[in-house]
Amino acid sequence: MSSDTNADILRYTAFSADPAGGNPAGVVLDATGLTDAEMLSIAADLGYSESAFLLPDHTLRFFSPKAEVAFCGHATVATAVALAHHQGGPGDFVFKTPAGEIPVSTEEVDGELRATLTSVEPHIKPVEAGDLAEALAALDWAAEDLDPALPPRIAFAGNNHLVVSAGTRERLADLDYDFERLKALMERLELTTVQLVHRADETVFDVRDPFPIGGVVEDPATGAAAVAFGAYARELGLVKEESVLTLHQGVDMGRPGVLTVTLRAGDPRVRVSGTAVQF
Repeated sequence: MSSDTNADILRYTAFSADPAGGNPAGVVLDATGLTDAEMLSIAADLGYSESAFLLPDHTLRFFSPKAEVAFCGHATVATAVALAHHQGGPGDFVFKTPAGEIPVSTEEVDGELRATLTSVEPHIKPVEAGDLAEALAALDWAAEDLDPALPPRIAFAGNNHLVVSAGTRERLADLDYDFERLKALMERLELTTVQLVHRADETVFDVRDPFPIGGVVEDPATGAAAVAFGAYARELGLVKEESVLTLHQGVDMGRPGVLTVTLRAGDPRVRVSGTAVQF
């Protein structure tokens, strides 16, 4: 499907100050009058993992090339930075998304615009043994490849992500999965991504996010999965209740990005921060 709308489409990469890094997103700051079909068509034409469409009252909708998604972190960051660039400078916003209200603040740091979004309230649940076995089979991972210190869970902070940990950085780097098989499992479990993780040290993690359900093999920098992972790490006692985590994503794809996840004592919500730049 090809889009023939007159929408003003901006292109931003999020979680990197380099257009060649991070995760690209399409951003339409005035999507008034666009139909669902037209928004999907724009997203499909762009081919990015998600694109964001801003409607009146700061309603924000997200489309992958295949379908609408309830929440997208990198496209939210991109939209907030785009607003700061094009509509009056840094400030605070509250976006109304299908997943709930998402507060975002923007500020200029060392000459770069940086956005911080706050998730909806997260929750974590176990993974059924059969579902985990199917995920590992689709990934072509053995049970012995996992890190027992980071047990698999399904984490939610706007949408669902299956968190699976690799015991070595080499296991994480070697990703060659069965696209259709993993997609089928994700559709059945209503997952948005599979968050593959390797712990580099106490607060630093390398991550990758297969995203077949969105029509792409891998997402380069996934803010929604980052906040879900922050909730997962805190609930399982893997990090301190008050922590700042650094997630490196996109390195194995040649699009390195950095996601900063902040956990605050007494606040169940999770924050993720990053830069964004227009290209």
